[in-house]
Amino acid sequence: MQKLTELRFMRNIGIMAHIDAGKTTTTERILFYTGKSHRIGEVDDGEAIMDWMEQEQERGITIQSAATTAYWKRSEAEGKTAPAVLERGYQINIIDTPGHVDFTAEVERSLRVLDGAVAILDAVKGVEPQTETVWRQAERYLVPCIAYVNKMDRIGADFFRVLSDIKTKLGMETAALQIPLGKESAFEGVIDLLAMEELRWEGGEGEIITRKPVAPERQDEAKRWREKLIDTLSAVSDAVTDKFLAGEAIPASLIRAEMRKAVLERKLLPVLAGASRRNMGVQPLIDAVVNYLPAPDEVKPAAGHHTKKEDNVPVPCDPSAVPLGLVFKIQNDREAGSLCYVRMYSGTIKPGTMLYNVGKRKRERANRILRMHSNKSEPLDELPAGDIGVIIGMKLAQTGDTVGSEGWPVLLDTMQFPEPVISVSLEPKTISDGDKLKEILELLSREDPTFTARENEETGQLIISGMGELHLDVLVTRILKDYGLQARAGNPQVTYRESIGKTVERTVRFSRVIAGKENAAALTLRLEPLKRGSGNHYSSAVKDSGRIPGALFEAAERGVRGAMASGILLGYPCIDVGVTVLGMEYSEITGTEFAYEACASMGFDEAAREAEPFLLEPVMAVDLFSPKEFVGEVISLVTQRGGQVLSMDSKAGSDQVKATAPMAKMFGFMTALRSVSQGRATFSMEFSHFERKADSGSTHSAR
Repeated sequence: MQKLTELRFMRNIGIMAHIDAGKTTTTERILFYTGKSHRIGEVDDGEAIMDWMEQEQERGITIQSAATTAYWKRSEAEGKTAPAVLERGYQINIIDTPGHVDFTAEVERSLRVLDGAVAILDAVKGVEPQTETVWRQAERYLVPCIAYVNKMDRIGADFFRVLSDIKTKLGMETAALQIPLGKESAFEGVIDLLAMEELRWEGGEGEIITRKPVAPERQDEAKRWREKLIDTLSAVSDAVTDKFLAGEAIPASLIRAEMRKAVLERKLLPVLAGASRRNMGVQPLIDAVVNYLPAPDEVKPAAGHHTKKEDNVPVPCDPSAVPLGLVFKIQNDREAGSLCYVRMYSGTIKPGTMLYNVGKRKRERANRILRMHSNKSEPLDELPAGDIGVIIGMKLAQTGDTVGSEGWPVLLDTMQFPEPVISVSLEPKTISDGDKLKEILELLSREDPTFTARENEETGQLIISGMGELHLDVLVTRILKDYGLQARAGNPQVTYRESIGKTVERTVRFSRVIAGKENAAALTLRLEPLKRGSGNHYSSAVKDSGRIPGALFEAAERGVRGAMASGILLGYPCIDVGVTVLGMEYSEITGTEFAYEACASMGFDEAAREAEPFLLEPVMAVDLFSPKEFVGEVISLVTQRGGQVLSMDSKAGSDQVKATAPMAKMFGFMTALRSVSQGRATFSMEFSHFERKADSGSTHSAR
């Protein structure tokens, strides 16, 4: 039986950053130096272990978050590191996340279950748009972080500018644990400010680290940055302040211990430097993960809600307690079926255990438990609290479900995913492929919470929706290649929303004879526009005196919510609409659930058409990086597409332009951008908000 790792020797970390900052490249080095892999897989060659999907290898990007586990043996006394090839050391569960904004759900669900994160930044570009997005996600889940400034060997690399960028854009106080030895092509290593040593990497794959005292010509700068580190730390640590004021030497062990406390409280961001592609800087980064990021029992207990007691309860990380875990990812495997990635927060589960799905109130069996290494796996004898593994055998589980024990029905906080904003139609080539396509779409929507599929009632077309052009392109390619189904995809279409412009009150009566029995209902509804972004709100002002059955109140709410989802003008979902039931007429003889549901739906439709309905279109936040000589053409291109430039930031060799633009006009933008910038400008785009469409001022104009 595999020996369990003590909680204090376990780390659950995520690697997060903007696309092309070097997440997967760094992860590949971590696997090599920890002895998990025997060769370094390169992203550029399509051989990265963590990018196992065919599309990831072809496109050179990470699409799905991949999990793996490595072991790192440390020797504090010698100040050295060595791979735990023969002896288990610290267990590090790593999730490598995508950097492209279209796959933000993969980052969201990873950060929800991780205890710490490594933010990788490009030494040339600094804090990029998606870095800000993932940082906000990490803040939402209170994930402690360390930062690693990668690509110090690239032209334009500037470690100190990145430190300033972090403070300005992320609002985080930085603490440089290292400073680089040279930069760009002259980058040769780092100065460790705790040990006051110069570190250089030798050997064919950077496996040998040579340590030397700081050279005399660099002593002054090293001392200045060490003092800056101690000054920053003293602002959050009384122990360091006391030593400093007493004029005593501050040992590296105290700095390490106090820095750990500051990181766990998210007061400081330790920053390291390196060039992963050249095998420089990765081993100290693994040490930093162990030194500064929390063990599972060092973070705040997970928040849970006891469904029977209707009370919030904390869930401490205790392997001997009642089992409780969160399903944070579903992946379909042709042979094994659904792979349910689970983070255990309490208790321990073993293969064959009967689990209770708290939200669905269903029992399921954990037939097998696996430890994943990218797309490979090894069986586990048990999965204890604090650990991450895969359960095979659960057919009903979905992303966000809580699994545990029927005797302790506690629901863990789930995840929030953004709404899909772009759609394409999908048509199977043969009628017989139609059912197969629906099955595939159901599997894909279980895997990806930001992907939806529905059938258009008027045209009969299958409409799939996602987060962006790349997202849908990847999914369509998976349907065609991975599942071998022949289908035609239509052109991308924007997913609009609908809302209303004024308050309307309306009384509606419904009466219909079905199977010889009269079904009748009468409702008075008030519809009012709500503040943009506040969502839909339903309430009833009718007092429940007991005369009207409670099932009829529920039926009226179902009718209203169903009508909201069906839209007013063009069938797009309604948002930011408040509905209040002001009156209900009831007869014991004719009042049925069907009548009240139908009456509420009809009443909403009629009232909404009188309430000045209009269309809302998705507006995207666009971030562009352009060489200085093309920035004028790039800005002109954005404004031609109805965009608004919000700000411009000058960086080394390039300018960053932040803008907003309607999504409908951003299709094909990449081709136009390459054309005006000789292929040198890049951009990223994410959903910002819904805004009233200029030409949808009334029912007539929208039609």
